[in-house]
Amino acid sequence: MTEPSYKGKRSHLIHGGIPRSTHMETSEAVYLTSGYVYANAEEAERAFAEERLRYVYSRYRNPTVETLEQRLAHYEGAACAHATASGMAAVFSSLMAQLQCGDRVVAPYALFGSCLFIVQTLLPQYGIETVLIDGTDYAQWRAALSRPTRAVLLETPTNPCLDLIDIAAVADLAHAAGARLIVDNVFATPVHQRPLSLGADIVVYSATKHIDGQGRCLGGVVLCDHAFSEILQPFLKHTGPALSPFNAWTMLKGLETLELRVHAATAGALDVARFLNSHERIAQVRYPGLPNHPQHALAQTQMTGGSTLIAFDLLGTKADAFRFMNALRLILISNNLGDAKSLITHPATTTHRRLSDTERARVGLSSTTLRLSVGLEEPADLIADLATALSV
Repeated sequence: MTEPSYKGKRSHLIHGGIPRSTHMETSEAVYLTSGYVYANAEEAERAFAEERLRYVYSRYRNPTVETLEQRLAHYEGAACAHATASGMAAVFSSLMAQLQCGDRVVAPYALFGSCLFIVQTLLPQYGIETVLIDGTDYAQWRAALSRPTRAVLLETPTNPCLDLIDIAAVADLAHAAGARLIVDNVFATPVHQRPLSLGADIVVYSATKHIDGQGRCLGGVVLCDHAFSEILQPFLKHTGPALSPFNAWTMLKGLETLELRVHAATAGALDVARFLNSHERIAQVRYPGLPNHPQHALAQTQMTGGSTLIAFDLLGTKADAFRFMNALRLILISNNLGDAKSLITHPATTTHRRLSDTERARVGLSSTTLRLSVGLEEPADLIADLATALSV
């Protein structure tokens, strides 16, 4: 059958890389299998000697998972993609595949809680030096990267307070120090930000978020060039963070509507952010799409949209924040994000609860900070729900 002809990336999200079976199905087939059979012992021997020529075990390769990888690589503009069982598996693998005792890693304090645990607690147990800085202070980046470094990890916008980091500027410093730059792009999504085009070497996602986008499956992905893929592939093969073929299939379905969902949710987030920004009970709103964001100018050059996430601080105390959350009826309390449903969380007691008071203050996280992930509901309904809760 002739391959479809298309140029647009959105068309590729729907048609790209489908390995149709002899049944010529419309939807991608789910190859829900752990292993594969051989016609004879000689074929099995050849398969293991040259395992990339065919499938031998789904921890190594699987047709459904590879379809997802190929589609994501094309959309991101990456040479290679490697799917993993979760976003944290993607982050951990992108670091540990290239690090050894005596290496040095630089990262901002403003990281997702589990990422901070890896950098601050886990890596030093393997004799890896880690340096944490204020990611918005470029003097600190220059100082930290004045010495040879193996890897730099950052997220922008940051979780949960949506600070921005200049990817291109940090990439130049990282490369001069001999480091690969890893960017966690989950808040911006590949729809609104392309770190590889800005100088990043590796991009990671929790595909659980916008890529699935409907709160169903865990998954992650690492996007990189061929050189790093050669380092990463054996690490993934032998440590085993393989993505389930069913989860890969679910995420392929999510990719078909990724741009539509992200654009709609981003438009809704801007409406909600404007409402919150004008409300008397809100101390501050942090949303890259608003002109009062400290790095709004960077957002306009680095991103094509303000994200589906909003961070804001209520006036009052933790009890006031909890009272507000408990009064919401349409917006759900959950630590997830990037869902079709709008979700709100209190980071200081959930995703970032392990941080000390000093560490929370360092990244701008207070007892009244809330992180809102805007979904696909009517923005007017979300605003009405927020207005009612703010009046309690």
